Order: sequence, then C-alpha cells, then structure tokens
Amino acid sequence: MLRVTDVVKNLLIINVLMYFGTIVMLGEPRGDVMLNLINNPNPANFMDWGKYILAMFFPTSEYFAPYQIITHMFMHGSISHLFFNMFAVFMFGPPLENLWGPKRFLFFYLFTGFGALLLHLIVKYIEMEYMGASIFSANVPVLGASGAVFGLLVGFGIIFPNTKLMLLFPPIPMKAKYFVAGYAVIELFLGLGNFDTGIAHFAHLGGALFGLLLILYWRKYGSRL
Repeated sequence: MLRVTDVVKNLLIINVLMYFGTIVMLGEPRGDVMLNLINNPNPANFMDWGKYILAMFFPTSEYFAPYQIITHMFMHGSISHLFFNMFAVFMFGPPLENLWGPKRFLFFYLFTGFGALLLHLIVKYIEMEYMGASIFSANVPVLGASGAVFGLLVGFGIIFPNTKLMLLFPPIPMKAKYFVAGYAVIELFLGLGNFDTGIAHFAHLGGALFGLLLILYWRKYGSRL
C-alpha cells in the first residue's frame, strides 16, 4: 500500500484547506468580473475577485500583489482542478520524497512551482510586447499547483523511468518515461498552437523544464539539502 509521506501529506492538507477556506472567507469572484477580461478598460474593484485575489496576476496588473507569487501555487479554480492536481501529488510525490528526503523534496516542489511561474510570465510578456496581445491580458490570473505537479511528473519519469503507469484514456499500461515525454509534447503543441483552452500550458512546461534542470544539477554537483 502506498504510504503518504510527511511533506506530501502537508501539501495535500494545505491545498484542500486553501480551497475551501478561501471560498468561505473570500467567496467566488463576482460573476461579471470574469467576463471580458482581455479588453476591459474599466477594471473591477480588487475585492470583487473574491478568492482570486490570491491567484497570480501579471506584475503590470493593478491587481498584482507580491504575496501572490507564493499563494497562487496553493489555489485552485474548481474542485476538479484541485482533485487532479492533488491526486498527482499523492501518486508521484511519496516515491520521490522517500528517495530524496523531506527537505530536498519540498525544495524540488517549490523550485519547480516558481520555475513554472517564471516561464509563464516570460511568455505572457512576449505575447503582450511583441505578439499583439491586449495589455488587459495582464488581468487574467493564473493559479494552481500544476507547475509543481509537472515537476514531479518529470522527476518521477527520470528517477523511475521504467515504472508502468495505467492510463485512464486509453486504459493501457505505459512506462513513466514515455508518459512524461508524451505529456510534455502535448503541452508544447497546445502552448505553441495558441489554443484557447484556459490552461497555462507554458507554466506546465516551466515546471517540467525546471524539474529536469534541477535533477541534472543535482546529478552533477550534488545537493546540500
């Protein structure tokens, strides 16, 4: 039976408490706040965003606050968003924490989460500065643990490459290394294709990229954690 390790357990608890706690204390955003975000010249009051005041807005947005750099990683937009991210943490986190230890695992999780945010912000800047995206797209928030989750996926795929995972669609077994590689290709395709999916694909890729780079660094130079 899979044992839930200490850091993984605490991450699950924090994310669940943040999801339900912010709904109770801050509420969902006002209905019209989420409409016409890209070209809205009359921004809403900050508190009208409800729980989304803890999501991450682009630094040029009037809704940006420094604490969002941390809080956005523990926020989720829906119960399904929360469930699938936490299920991935539950599945792929314990083997890595058992191998690396709690301090090193937590550092990896946070490092990949911040790396995901960094790549997302870089891509957002390029879109607004050079690709004609509206300046009001800075008011579109990003939230969730998906960047760190993709870091865990890459970490698991590298450390346990031949472990077989059972896919849901289609229900066939696949080695972890192929699953992670295929998932990354899909994310890259969706990100470069500019599909309007409502998903920050480059944040996912950022988590995967920084996870790969950190593991390569540890292999070459070791870790003091």
